[in-house]
Amino acid sequence: MAEQNGSGDPVTEQLVRQLDDVTGAVERLSRTLDQDEDLDVILRRVCLQAIHAIPEADLATVTMVGDGTPKTAAVSHDHAVHLDGHQYRSGQGPCLESARTKKVVRVSVTEAHQRWPAFASSAAGSGVASFLSAPLFIDEEYHGSLNLYGEKEHGFHALDAALLELYTAAAEAALRAARRYRQSLEHIGQLKEALGSRAVIDQAKGILMAVRRVDAEVAFRLLVEQSQRENVKVRELAVRFVATAVEVGG
Repeated sequence: MAEQNGSGDPVTEQLVRQLDDVTGAVERLSRTLDQDEDLDVILRRVCLQAIHAIPEADLATVTMVGDGTPKTAAVSHDHAVHLDGHQYRSGQGPCLESARTKKVVRVSVTEAHQRWPAFASSAAGSGVASFLSAPLFIDEEYHGSLNLYGEKEHGFHALDAALLELYTAAAEAALRAARRYRQSLEHIGQLKEALGSRAVIDQAKGILMAVRRVDAEVAFRLLVEQSQRENVKVRELAVRFVATAVEVGG
């Protein structure tokens, strides 16, 4: 007879294994974030690691509804996108309810027929018998749900729902950090571009001031007027102007 307490308890051992699976999935996801990949690639890895974290899951997708219209941002397997699509077209289903209510949704295919008949009917024949969705919130632009699909009816248990919620919370924190990092890189790039633009524009202004014997304000106005006539950006005109001046001067 198995011990009721301690490491010999099979229930405890199973829980420890599943917690280890979730921890391992989060660690692998964290290593992915260090690779400086696009968010779409990272979201697909979220799907793949979720399947490792929840053994009963056969397919995984990420639904995003940041613009008010649901769309599938990532899938573990290409054909999984159709399961999300059935929900989008019918306007009902576990992924949409989880994204809307910000709660974990766990149902069997029988329960799905009772709660969302239009979705369940359209998804019939897909081979999926269990659904588990958890809300996924990165920021106002990126939020929705992480969705798991299983082939076994009643394949997902309350423990699976709790573990998915734990995994999703960790994934959200990691994704927010990655999102902020990439936004910072974009801002730095924009700042560098702006500084570069200002430098070349100042050079062009200096040349005009010397040639036309005008002040800085008039020189800049001349550049703006010329850019409007040619329908090009002031920076592009300034680059061309400086290059021409250097060629003539050389």
